Amino acid sequence: MNAYTHEVRQQVFQQLDQVKLAFAARDWFPGTSGNLSIKISSKPLLVAVTASGKDKTVCTPYDYLVVDENSRPYESTSLKPSAETQIHTAIYRNIPETGAVFHVHTIPNNIVSELYGNQGYVALRNQELIKGLGIWEEDAEIRIPIVENFADISRLAQAVESVLDARIPGVLIRNHGIYAWGRNDFEAKRHLEAFEFLFGYHLQWLQVQQFAGHIVGQQPTLTYRATGQL
Repeated sequence: MNAYTHEVRQQVFQQLDQVKLAFAARDWFPGTSGNLSIKISSKPLLVAVTASGKDKTVCTPYDYLVVDENSRPYESTSLKPSAETQIHTAIYRNIPETGAVFHVHTIPNNIVSELYGNQGYVALRNQELIKGLGIWEEDAEIRIPIVENFADISRLAQAVESVLDARIPGVLIRNHGIYAWGRNDFEAKRHLEAFEFLFGYHLQWLQVQQFAGHIVGQQPTLTYRATGQL
């Protein structure tokens, strides 16, 4: 989208409502955590983003606002943009084809980010849902970057910006959550769902291996190396 009008803004807000309720139904917004955005205009960069501190299990007329490339409200409003809006705008600036950015907190993505945080990425391979990220190579391997969870949001945004890879549409923040993006809200949602499946599968596979090792009285013969590969 390249033109900002009231009608376009309302259409984007409705799209955010649909995504928000779908993710809330999966308990991906504990407390008032998480944030969502959809790009309204590229030049100038204008982004519709969730307002700070809102209950994302319900919809009200005061759930979203529009910000500019500096993460500041574009119009006069009493609403405050999500504290992590700087991360959204950093992704839009560095990967121009991005049309939507979604951030959620789940137990699987938190555990995976802590488990592999010291090496700075988690590597996964040979999983069907990697295709959900638009990667179709046989026996494909992906490395999802992990950055430290800096309290200073500007520093955190810079850390995310430093590891962005247009081929891998997601970044994990250690013990915090994941940012996933796509060319539009449908693609960003698909990417996020694929990541969450992959993380959940990976953690359960590690548990199954450990359980199998106890049954036979020895360590399982199939083990994940430090990178999370088979």
